[in-house]
Amino acid sequence: MIAVVQRVSKAAVTVEKSDYEAHIEHGLMILLCIEQEDTSDKADWMAAKIANLRVFEDDQQRFNLSINDVGGSILLVSQFTLAGDCSKGNRPSFMNAAAPPDGQKRFDQVKELLKQQHEIHVECGRFGASMQVAIVNEGPATFILNR
Repeated sequence: MIAVVQRVSKAAVTVEKSDYEAHIEHGLMILLCIEQEDTSDKADWMAAKIANLRVFEDDQQRFNLSINDVGGSILLVSQFTLAGDCSKGNRPSFMNAAAPPDGQKRFDQVKELLKQQHEIHVECGRFGASMQVAIVNEGPATFILNR
């Protein structure tokens, strides 16, 4: 499981050929990739890591505050291309990405854990859809979580 976590002042996702849009203000934009070998335990770990990640600045400008500490929201978007292996040739191989039904199951698990167990407001893109994502990265601050 791979997550690209970006601290944002705002973020939005729009699904092409649909009226669907989700957006947040101050919080985290997370691109989440589910890989073939990802388990329920990895989803639990990822949700807890995201919820407790101290990437917001305190009064001394140090990364000491979590998403809950600052009352922020999360925009969670599925991103299978993070599993792309570019080590051979010029076209990425996506052999490590989870099959769509498995990917959706783990994605939904992370989403529900963030919402229910960690009590974070979460907006989402649409799993498997072609989307337009817009962000204003604050800092910029970007972190990669890999489990």
